[in-house]
Amino acid sequence: MPPPRLYAGEQLRALRHTAGINQRAMAARLGLSVSYLSQLEGGERPLTAAVLAALARHYPQALAGIEDAGTARRLTALGDALADPALPPLSPDVAARLAEERPEIADRLIALHAAKRAAEERLALAEEALVAGGPARLPWEAVRDWFHEAGNYIDPLDRAAEAHPGSHDLERALADHGIRVVTDADPDAPIARQDGETLILNGALPNESRRFQLAHRLAARAFAASIARIVDGSGLEAMEARRLLEVGLANYAAGALLMPYAAFRTAARTVRHDIDRLSRQFGVSFEQACHRLSTLQRPGAAGVPFFFCRVDMAGNITKRHSATRLQFARFGGACPLWHVHEAAAIPDRILVQHAETPDGVRYISMAKGLVKPSGRFARAPRRYAVVLGCEAVHAADFVYADAVDRAGPSTPIGISCRLCPRAECDQRAFPPTDRRIAVEPGVRRIVPYRVI
Repeated sequence: MPPPRLYAGEQLRALRHTAGINQRAMAARLGLSVSYLSQLEGGERPLTAAVLAALARHYPQALAGIEDAGTARRLTALGDALADPALPPLSPDVAARLAEERPEIADRLIALHAAKRAAEERLALAEEALVAGGPARLPWEAVRDWFHEAGNYIDPLDRAAEAHPGSHDLERALADHGIRVVTDADPDAPIARQDGETLILNGALPNESRRFQLAHRLAARAFAASIARIVDGSGLEAMEARRLLEVGLANYAAGALLMPYAAFRTAARTVRHDIDRLSRQFGVSFEQACHRLSTLQRPGAAGVPFFFCRVDMAGNITKRHSATRLQFARFGGACPLWHVHEAAAIPDRILVQHAETPDGVRYISMAKGLVKPSGRFARAPRRYAVVLGCEAVHAADFVYADAVDRAGPSTPIGISCRLCPRAECDQRAFPPTDRRIAVEPGVRRIVPYRVI
C-alpha cells in the first residue's frame, strides 16, 4: 500500500514568512521552481520525499510538526551515503522511492556507510599513530579526540547555557555566585586568574575576549556539577587530561552562553552564515563565531554541518573539528594546497576556496588570517588563521560560496601528505605511508620519487 500523500501548504507558507524570505529565495534554496513552490504552498501538490529532504537540510526545525519527517531525515542520511564514490550512484527519484517504499533497506545502507566511515577514521588514526612513533596520546590529544568523538556537541551543557538567564549581564550573574570582577593594568598579567572569589582580568583584553572570560568563569561555577559528571564519565584517566577536559567543557559552555543555540542557529541561517554579521550581532570574535557554528549539531535541530580548524604560522593545527566527511590529520600539518596557509600570512582578508578531496567530495571553505596583539613592541603578536567550510551541497546557505564558480574546476586537496593517495601532486612533503615509491636517478622531478 503506497504511503498517504502529505499536504502541508500552510506550514510551508508560515515557515517562509517566519524566515522573512520571498518565494523566489525559498525556491532557490530548496532547489525548486517558483511555480512548484507556489503549488505546494497552495495545497495543490503533496510534499514529496525529495522536498522533505530539502526541508530537512535547510529548515529541520520546521519538520517537528510534519508527520512524515522521519522519511525526510532518512532520505537526507541516504543521500549522504550514496554520495560516497564507493557506492553506485542513484538518481534522486530512485533514492526517494527507496526511502519511502523500502525504509529497511535504506536504513541498512545508511548504517553500512556510517560503519565504513568509522572504519576509515580508525585506520587513519592507526596510520598516524605509527607515523608519530606509537599509540600513546598526550593529555591534550586525548581531550581533543574526546570532543571529536562526542561530535563537538555537548547537549546537557548546551541546553543549560541556553536556559541560563545570566548571559545578558555576565558580571551581575557572577556577582550572584559571589564572584567579583577586577582588572589588572599590567599587560604581562595572565589573561584571567581567580584569587579566591575574585576574578582578575587583564586590562588589555579586547571586549570580545573579556566577555568570553566572564562567560567561562560563570559556566565553570554555574554548571560545575554537570561538568564534573561529564568528566567522570569521559573515560580519561590522566589527571592532566581530566583537568584539560574541565577547561574545555567550560569553554564550550561559555560559547553556548554568549551564542544561545536556537537564537544563534536562526541568525546564522538568516544571514547565510556571514561571520562578520554574526560577530557583531552577538558581540563575539570572528574565531568564536566560527567555532560555535561547528557545534550546532543538536539532534532534530542541527545546523549546516561545518568543519572548523585553526592553523598557526608553522602550519600546525591547534584546533580542529569536523561535522562533515572531511577529517583532519591528528599529527603533522594540513595539505599545502589548502588556502588556510595563505590566509595566515594575509591578516584580515577572507579567502574562499572550492576544493575536492580524494574521495570526490567537494567543499566550499572560508579562511581568514587573524592577529592577536601582544600589547607591546618587544613581544611578537600571535598570528594564525581560522577556516570554516561545508560540503558544496550546502552552498546556498553559505554566503562565501557566492565568491567562487562552483561549475568550474576545484582545487584538489588531501588530508595530509602522509595520508593522501594523489600520485601526481607536486606539492608533496612526504610520500603516502601506504604506497610504494620508485626512485629514478636519471629522471628529475619536483619531488625525488614517483608514487606507484
